[in-house]
Amino acid sequence: MTDLSSSRPTWAEINLANLIHNYQLMKEYLGAGVAIMPALKANAYGHGAIECARALQSAGAEWFGVALPEEGRALRRSGIRTSLLCLGGFWEGQECALMEHRLTPVIFRLDLLERLNLAAKSAGIVADYHLKVDTGMGRLGVPHSELRPFLHRAGSFENTRLDGIMTHLASADVPEKREFTERQIALFEEAVAAIRSGGYRPRWIHWANSAGAHGYPGSHGNLVRLGGVLYGLWRDVTDRSREPLEWRPVMTLHTRIMFLKSVPLGTPLGYGGTFVTSRKSRIATLPIGYEDGLVRALSNRGQVLIRKQIAPIVGRVSMDLTLIDVTDVPEVSVGDRAVVIGVDGPNQITAEEIAAQIGSLSYEVTCGISDRVPRVYVRS
Repeated sequence: MTDLSSSRPTWAEINLANLIHNYQLMKEYLGAGVAIMPALKANAYGHGAIECARALQSAGAEWFGVALPEEGRALRRSGIRTSLLCLGGFWEGQECALMEHRLTPVIFRLDLLERLNLAAKSAGIVADYHLKVDTGMGRLGVPHSELRPFLHRAGSFENTRLDGIMTHLASADVPEKREFTERQIALFEEAVAAIRSGGYRPRWIHWANSAGAHGYPGSHGNLVRLGGVLYGLWRDVTDRSREPLEWRPVMTLHTRIMFLKSVPLGTPLGYGGTFVTSRKSRIATLPIGYEDGLVRALSNRGQVLIRKQIAPIVGRVSMDLTLIDVTDVPEVSVGDRAVVIGVDGPNQITAEEIAAQIGSLSYEVTCGISDRVPRVYVRS
């Protein structure tokens, strides 16, 4: 556990027991024959990739997904042995690092596959890759209409092996887009058939993200890529028309009151004086700001929890400090804990609620908690 005794009292608590609960819950839901690839990209959505990887590796995860080879390299150097898929592929010049750190890339360009083949030939090995087919997301992937000529050319690279095929569902969380999602699933099934008819025998077939895994059983294949639901983020990334599972939040965010003062009616607060007190008020200063991930868009609209009570953010959120109105919180004092994300008594503030306030997504909220906020890992 991180020692906070001599540091600023602002920290994110990461509950690894809840992470493992969510993983095991999804294993049971998906059933036998379906492996889970936890997404550890973006520092495990802000939760801390290395510690989350260690916990999930112990729980039996067969794959981890990262965005970049750099992320995979960091996990390998921390002792992670689980298979790693680089979901964003790789950049020119990184192919040797893939060999060195046993990273499997996603491929969607022939020139990158050629580079991978040359590096593998030089290393005297056959390098695995997963082929990504674009069925409607429109970001990365071999266009579905161009798959057959791609496969024909790919077959000439003798030091590579197509070990997996994947796509990405763009709208599985949107009930009104069900027809679009089912069309993506059908196109992907056609792609799998084309690959097999071309003589390829991929071991891994995957296209479901959190929303797909929850809402489209026909999209499970034998591997699903889970991000949000593993971290207890589901309200804005899954289909709310379907009954949720008992996912538990993994991250909570805390700080403590560092200063208290009483101010008269009519006192402007913060940069620009955008909040003016409408009564004699008790105002607390918190040592957290937008550099920590408490975004400026929460100025005069966000909330925290103090002594099980809701306390509004007043004035503009600063880089390092934020003001809250604690006039209605009895017996408030310096050192009291403030819950920014989490539960305190009967009240709760979720990452999804914060995201809705600022017109964003829960992933952006947790990913936005900066590195200067210590992560404290608990297993209870």
